[in-house]
Amino acid sequence: MRTVSWPKEDFSRIPYAMYHDEDVYKREQERIFRGPTWNYLGLEAELPNPGDYITTVIGDTPIIVSRDQQGKVHAMVNRCMHRGATLRREAFGNTADHTCVYHQWRFSLGGQLLSVPFPHGAKGEGGLPPDFDKSTIRLEALRVEIYKGVIFATFSDATEPLLEYLDAPVVAEIDRLFAKKIRILGYQRQRIFGNWKLYNDNVRDPNHGGLLHMFFATFDLIRLSQVGGAKGDRRHRHNISYSALGEEAAGGQGNYGDTQKSSLTGYRLRDTSMLQGRREFPDRVTLVILSVFPGAVFQQISNSLCTRQIRTRGVNEMELYWTYFGFEDDDESMTEHRLLQSNLCGPGGYISMEDGEAVEIVHKASATSQDAHARLEIGGVGEIRDSKNLISEMPVRGFWSYYHELMDFPASASASAQVAAQVPGKAAA
Repeated sequence: MRTVSWPKEDFSRIPYAMYHDEDVYKREQERIFRGPTWNYLGLEAELPNPGDYITTVIGDTPIIVSRDQQGKVHAMVNRCMHRGATLRREAFGNTADHTCVYHQWRFSLGGQLLSVPFPHGAKGEGGLPPDFDKSTIRLEALRVEIYKGVIFATFSDATEPLLEYLDAPVVAEIDRLFAKKIRILGYQRQRIFGNWKLYNDNVRDPNHGGLLHMFFATFDLIRLSQVGGAKGDRRHRHNISYSALGEEAAGGQGNYGDTQKSSLTGYRLRDTSMLQGRREFPDRVTLVILSVFPGAVFQQISNSLCTRQIRTRGVNEMELYWTYFGFEDDDESMTEHRLLQSNLCGPGGYISMEDGEAVEIVHKASATSQDAHARLEIGGVGEIRDSKNLISEMPVRGFWSYYHELMDFPASASASAQVAAQVPGKAAA
């Protein structure tokens, strides 16, 4: 049993043990990913036809998402109900049913068991018992809700309706990013050797953009004087960080104090077309990083649009799954432009390659100091609130406030939170 200290009730101190403790990770799977949260699974555009399916995960639980012949989208645990084998091993495909490679148990696109080989045995021997009723056997199903073509699912019957969970600011941003029918452009996958919550910390931290990402700063893509900020839902469990290139706020550039701005001098791009934004939204916002608890990110960087799914792979590793998209009515020129700008992000992206390394160096250095705490005070302490600029860690604290609630640690953050392996899914006394 490990005793974990939460010394600040405003979540301006985060125990490093949260990133490293195996018992914490096990509890997260039960209370968060299989708890009362809506988890992003994919986009309807990935399932255009009856019989289409994709495989994904929620936490460490494998999931099949498939569209049946009537057009309904189902989400089911990717595990055969016979002996527990992985049912679908492909990333995507089209099929008439889901058949297990091990013993050929066959399930419908909605998860109902259809047939079993040799139900009556052979030569009058073996087979299934007389009371075997295949109509009672189906894959474990999740609740599914789809909004603007974005597929979410939850294991819990207690989870509030999706739009209530997202709340008005997030719904408005999804309305904006998915205002038209979309077209999938491609995928990237990235393995990061760090805890999944460190990546959540990263994408909810707008403060690091002009400090860590030298491409941003060198080519003046982000400035302290830009209009921008961070806003959340009413509980601040989700966050929208945004800025508008070319829109200058009052107050000028500000200053970096005694630190040095992370930019390089004497560099220029031979081809600047990658940086040329094309106006396609009714506002002038050019950067949006929308984080939906627990593990989804929706991105607009100029004209590069994508989703990022955080996939847990144990306490020390995660996978980031990028899905790039455009709109169905894009002409060839716009599609080529989006693909060009996709080089800005992803595993080798000019303005995101550092994020994976940042996660790894924090994970590695904090592993030996699990009784210590991260300090989150940029943007102020106390009440977690929206910010009118990008110099804030408020969104990170919002994530941890809801995380703490779901994990059922003691109500007072200043009290000791007991992490008990022997009582999975229960708060310790």
